[in-house]
Amino acid sequence: MDYKTVMVSLALDQPNDACLAVAGDIAERFEARIVGIAASDLRAPLYFAEGEYAQKLLDQEAEAIRKRLSELEAEFRSSVQKRVKSVEWRSAQALPSNYVVQQARAADVLVVGAREEAVVDLSVAADPNDLLMRAGRPLIVVPSTVQWLDLRSVLVAWKDVKEARRAIFDALPILAVAKEVAIAEIPEEGAYRADALSHVEDVAAWLLRHGIVASTVVPEATAEVTGQLDWIAANVGAGMVIAGAYGHSRLREWILGGVTRHLTTESSRCSFLSH
Repeated sequence: MDYKTVMVSLALDQPNDACLAVAGDIAERFEARIVGIAASDLRAPLYFAEGEYAQKLLDQEAEAIRKRLSELEAEFRSSVQKRVKSVEWRSAQALPSNYVVQQARAADVLVVGAREEAVVDLSVAADPNDLLMRAGRPLIVVPSTVQWLDLRSVLVAWKDVKEARRAIFDALPILAVAKEVAIAEIPEEGAYRADALSHVEDVAAWLLRHGIVASTVVPEATAEVTGQLDWIAANVGAGMVIAGAYGHSRLREWILGGVTRHLTTESSRCSFLSH
């Protein structure tokens, strides 16, 4: 199984170099088609604006959006046109997250830049957390400091739940080309380490039947999970962490678990996430 179509979501309000580099690496490695996508929507006029003046403001903003989307298309094509054979651009005046979620039907995997801020301006950029829960496709979240897709070592952050099983299955093409793969489970408080060892050994055996050799890591002592995960990732030299994305909806807002939130906003390495 390979990725045939990679979709990269560009933001209007921050640099896109990192996610374009990683998306290009994936598309080139798997000889995949690449689709660039971006959207932005009008903000409501200022409360004191009305009538013709309000319409003028909206028209000016719509023109600015068209110009910025055109600039992003040129940036996208310049970045990838020499790396892959099939290139497509999609854009619209629309809420970015909603537009990307709709268009995700055309992709095998989505690439998006990480967002460090607590609140994302939903009119100019897709929220990675929202995409995770709604797109129905695996998401590769790329920190702004990343310059290329480093697959010399990949870490699978295992938890014996359906989201992790989905993530490792979706990531099989990545795992197949990685030079080294490690599977880590961090036992929860009150859990037996022997159970965690059994879980990761099963997963390693399953990967081996797909031709992928993986080592296993289970810490002796239970500690803060995100800190342990970062320590293990650094210890194995991981350029990417593969994990299930956990969360639930409350009043139409996705509330993510601590590890998922850390991987989408604070990690220094790429994260491959499925829900």
